[in-house]
Amino acid sequence: MFLHWKQRNRRRQGFTLGEVLVSFAVFTVVVAGLIYGYAQINRMAALSSMSLAAQSFCEQGLEQAKSVQWNYVRWPNTNADSYDPFWVPAAQGGVALPPEVDTMDIPTSGQPIYVTNYVTVSNICTYLNPMNPPLRQISCTCVWAYPLYPGSNAPTILCTNFAFCVRAPDQ
Repeated sequence: MFLHWKQRNRRRQGFTLGEVLVSFAVFTVVVAGLIYGYAQINRMAALSSMSLAAQSFCEQGLEQAKSVQWNYVRWPNTNADSYDPFWVPAAQGGVALPPEVDTMDIPTSGQPIYVTNYVTVSNICTYLNPMNPPLRQISCTCVWAYPLYPGSNAPTILCTNFAFCVRAPDQ
């Protein structure tokens, strides 16, 4: 009695070719999005680690400049023949120390990534209390190149990290 009904249901089981192709296309788009997202996350993690290493190098230059002894006994009469490396002529408003070039301290493959520190020291004079106590601003700028793609001839983007501090004598 139900024999013809069971045979009709067997013909309807399974998927058509169109349904299989559509599901395969959806699967391909999802997997491609996952791979692209993983690549972007990996690139952002590399950028973050490089930026942190460059900021650390910038802070290192700042700490080196802060650790130099300031001959405040001779201040403000320090001149070029003194041993004070932060002699700041009033006409120039500041002195720039020689730039320091080093390689970035991160694990990479291929070409090393170079960073350059530019340290500048300038006198700060307040209007209320000019030059007492004497203050100096130490600023450090770190310039480095972020490679967009791995490889030796890959295009790069120049990035900059910056740090500064204010220093008085006896600090």
